[in-house]
Amino acid sequence: MDAWHVITVFVALEELYQHFGDPIRYRPHLVPAEIMTVAVMAAQYFNNNHERALIIMQQMGYFGTRRLSVSRFNRQLHQLVDFLDFALDQLVEVGRFGEAFILDSMPLPVCKRKRARRCRKVRGRIYCGYCAAKAEKFFGWRLHLVCNQYGFPAAFELLPASLHDLTPVHEITAELPKEIPVFGDKAYNSEPDETTLAESGAPLIPLRKANMKPHDWATEYDLEHYRKIIETVNSQLESMGIERLKARTNLGFEIKVHASLIALFYNRLSVN
Repeated sequence: MDAWHVITVFVALEELYQHFGDPIRYRPHLVPAEIMTVAVMAAQYFNNNHERALIIMQQMGYFGTRRLSVSRFNRQLHQLVDFLDFALDQLVEVGRFGEAFILDSMPLPVCKRKRARRCRKVRGRIYCGYCAAKAEKFFGWRLHLVCNQYGFPAAFELLPASLHDLTPVHEITAELPKEIPVFGDKAYNSEPDETTLAESGAPLIPLRKANMKPHDWATEYDLEHYRKIIETVNSQLESMGIERLKARTNLGFEIKVHASLIALFYNRLSVN
């Protein structure tokens, strides 16, 4: 575990909470920024296992002699879910810069497909999805993510798995800077959507299918170059265990997804 990484995340969350968070009316074992830092470090180093992250960080002395049980940690973390979302929104706004954006989606199953009928978190065919890249079916959610050219998350949306990649494309690109191209894979080929987005100032440039007329050589070069960035980002999220999340509730699932995106931001910060 990188101490610089831990301290950077904690200081950023602490400063943000002091300016925008609710005042602390009691003396907790761990302050809100420490609680959220544990969740982010769990995503970064422990495959989103909060219990393991909490125990190891306590043993390493990050909280001094203070101790907090796993059950109380989980309750306090769930109370901070709104502020964790707010912190992620602030980081996402910071990531909206650069000369290009890349759009992609990845599966976030909540359970094995054969157990879908017994799943209590989500129900219905709308959560039955198919990942063409891995040629496999899954049951749960699909994360739609936009990154800039440096791999920083710039926008995201969590939708049921059966919805097509084009479903949130207008909403997810609405807050991006105008006239900056958004590159995507073959799933985003849609002439009406490309025309509408170009008129609104967010030109969508998808990878053409084999039976379609290709882009000019410069655009094809940019597509190949920028697609590698989003693939690297997806690999980093997969290494955090985002495709194998274990949570008893949808709120717990959402917390782990958002913590993973915050961890991704600071991970890309250390790389760049």
